[in-house]
Amino acid sequence: MKNILLITGDPNSINSEIIFKTIKKLDKKIKEKIFLISNFDLLKEQFKALKFKQKLLKIKNFDNNDKSDCLKVFDIKLKFNNPFNVEEKEASRFVLESLNFGHKLAINNKGTALINCPVNKRLLNNKGFGITEYLAKKNKITDQSEVMLIKNNELAVSPITTHEDIKNVSKKLNKTIIFKKIKRINDWYKLFLKKKPKIAVLGLNPHNAELRKNSEEFKIIIPAIKKLVKGKVNVFGPFVSDTIFIQNYKKFDVIVGMFHDQVLSPFKALYKFDAINLTLGLKYLRASPDHGTAIDLIKKNKASSKSLERCVEFIYKNY
Repeated sequence: MKNILLITGDPNSINSEIIFKTIKKLDKKIKEKIFLISNFDLLKEQFKALKFKQKLLKIKNFDNNDKSDCLKVFDIKLKFNNPFNVEEKEASRFVLESLNFGHKLAINNKGTALINCPVNKRLLNNKGFGITEYLAKKNKITDQSEVMLIKNNELAVSPITTHEDIKNVSKKLNKTIIFKKIKRINDWYKLFLKKKPKIAVLGLNPHNAELRKNSEEFKIIIPAIKKLVKGKVNVFGPFVSDTIFIQNYKKFDVIVGMFHDQVLSPFKALYKFDAINLTLGLKYLRASPDHGTAIDLIKKNKASSKSLERCVEFIYKNY
């Protein structure tokens, strides 16, 4: 692992709190690998308001060899009066510039990983777009083969369609996309985790539409599974989504669903926020905490940093 770029993300959030709590728990060797992308003054003011004592150091490149207890910060311009209530247009510009800067650094510095803290998707200025899709576009992925993988040490889940409205899900499904995404998951497990995963695939409709000939299960999902099996992928299904998370999920490494909440809702019910969000298919590793900006917890010093800690631990251990 060369470096870990930590993008502080949405300024109107709990992000400064979870960053401080995470940094305080890290081993010195890991901490030296972390470089923040933020606004120096904003972070300083937010730490001050939360009564967090942490030295910051403004830097311009990775060549800084500071071994002190300072947090190294790439400074992104931001105008603000209230450090926890930045105007939306300015917050949007700041978030997009931070993501673009992080992407550029990761592309140009091989071995560098990217962690972004939570962002209100409205700031991305694109309906139906999350950071998964935003960074896929920056990486010139045009065939929708990027993968959202929510993972902890026990299980991973992945939706074929990500931030799509329910009414559009069936229109977005096809055999090629299902095949490409599951193959990417399989190849990533084998390459980076040295494991051939056992993958369960869910149907789309209640009771898998009884596998009627005009159903998505019959026309799209089953043919994709058969093609994957022929390619030696250890994949099974389609399973009915209303029962698999009762007990059968324990038999698998990954459960792939057809839409976002089909797999993320039961996963979070089981594990709360003890997980990380990974994007597979980029030219670098991208991870993020598996939760939102939690504006109801701002300045209360009650936010859990567990998911961000898991992001750093996973990257440091595996890359």
